Amino acid sequence: MISIRPVLPHEWPTYRDLRLQALQDSPDAFGSTFAAESQRTDENWAARIAAAHASGNDRPFFAVNGDVVCGLVWCKLSAAEPGVADIYQMWVDPAARGLGAGGALLKAALDWATSVAVRRVGLGVTLADSPAMRLYQAHGFQPVGAPEPLREGSSLMSQGMQRQLSA
Repeated sequence: MISIRPVLPHEWPTYRDLRLQALQDSPDAFGSTFAAESQRTDENWAARIAAAHASGNDRPFFAVNGDVVCGLVWCKLSAAEPGVADIYQMWVDPAARGLGAGGALLKAALDWATSVAVRRVGLGVTLADSPAMRLYQAHGFQPVGAPEPLREGSSLMSQGMQRQLSA
């Protein structure tokens, strides 16, 4: 049974480990890389989660299968556009794929965004016929804008997508 819960400040080592695992497992799914993220100090990882928890503008969530953390999503309010949030770092451990963790994580992020009066949620996804793309489309996300390179030096393209939320 998959459950979703916010990441708590003392759980930064679990967050770090899961984030690095995600970058190794799915390097073509993220704008960042394992090489870049693995250089962060423990203090930086801890500060990242503490700041998210304290700010009220960020909400990282874990998916948990039994007592094993198996997925991650981060929803962040836009500093530039009131009423807008973005989803980042969405990933589910291969051992938990097919159990509904991705949909549950996405629902938790959208529910949180709704609870803080967000009207539009955006994200970027590697342009491909992939489970991630199908998940976002199934949850009402639509392509917006032209695809852009996933990151500097990459031949892969990222498609921006957005979904309007009820007021």
